[in-house]
Amino acid sequence: MSGALRHRQRLVGFFCLVAAMSASAALRAEESVAHAPTKICVTDDARREVCLAAPARRIIALSPGATELLYAAGAGDFMVGAVAFSDFPEAAKKLPRVGSYKRLDMEAVLALKPDLIVAWRSGNPMPQTERLEALGFPIYFSEPLRFEGVSATLERLSSLAGTDAFGQQAANNFRDDIAALRQKYANASPVGVFYEVWQEPLMTVNDTHLISQAINVCGGVNVFGDLPTLAPRISQEAVLAADPEAIVVSGMGEANAKWLEPWKAFSALQAVRRDNLFFVPPSSIQRPSPSIAEGVRILCQHLDVAREKR
Repeated sequence: MSGALRHRQRLVGFFCLVAAMSASAALRAEESVAHAPTKICVTDDARREVCLAAPARRIIALSPGATELLYAAGAGDFMVGAVAFSDFPEAAKKLPRVGSYKRLDMEAVLALKPDLIVAWRSGNPMPQTERLEALGFPIYFSEPLRFEGVSATLERLSSLAGTDAFGQQAANNFRDDIAALRQKYANASPVGVFYEVWQEPLMTVNDTHLISQAINVCGGVNVFGDLPTLAPRISQEAVLAADPEAIVVSGMGEANAKWLEPWKAFSALQAVRRDNLFFVPPSSIQRPSPSIAEGVRILCQHLDVAREKR
C-alpha cells in the first residue's frame, strides 16, 4: 500500500473519529438539557412572575392567612417562620416568629435564610418587602379577592413547594364547598348586612373584599358595597342611614362578641329591633384561606335567622 493511500486512510479514520466524538458530545448535551432542572414559575396576586430554581424548602409567611394557605397547600413541613397570630393549624404555633404583619423583624427573617417568602400585598410594610426583594429573596405576594383566588393560590403555592397533588386536591375541595353554598342560597331572599371589620376607627368592607363575596354567597347585600375603598372608614351616622337588617362583627378574639354591645343602644336600627346582631369567629372569615368556607356557613346560618324574624 502506498504512503499516500495509508495517509488518506488515516485522515478518513481521524475525521470519522471526530464525527463520532461530536455526535456523542451533542447527544450528551441534549441529555443534559433534558435532565436539567426546570424552573418553577407562577404569577402572584401582584401580577408578577415568581420563579424558583427548585421547590422551596425554607418558607416564611408574613401573614396568618398566608400561613394557613401554605399548610393547606401541603407546604407546612417546609415552613421555617411566620408572623404573630399565625395560630392555625396547631403546628403553626411552633414556628419561629419574624415580627408582626405590620412590622417585620428583618434580622429574624435574614437569619432563617428563606428560599421563598409569602407576603401580604396590602398588609405588610412595603419598604421592608422591597428591601427583602432587593436582597434577592423570592417573594410571592398573596391577596386573593375572590373565592377562586383562594383555590388558585393553593395551586400556585403547591407548585412552588413541589406539593402539586396535595394543593390541587385542597383547591378542588374548596371549590366544591363554595359551589355547594352558592347553590343552597341561590334563591334566598336578600338581607341588608353591615359587616364591622374594625371598631375604632369604625371600618367595613366594600364589594371587592372577600368578606363581601361571602355575604353575597349567603344571599346578603353589603349595604356599603359600593364604597370605592377596600376597607373604608365610616361613621355611626352612615350605619344609621343605611339601616341594615343585620349587623355582623368578628371582633378581636374567637369568642369575643363585645363589638356588638355598642349597637344595642341604637334602637332605631332594624337590626337592633329584630335582634339580628351576629358574631362570626374572625379566623373563619377574615383570613383568605380554605377555612373561610366554614365562616361562610356560619354567616349563612345567621342570615337565615334574620329571614325567620321577618
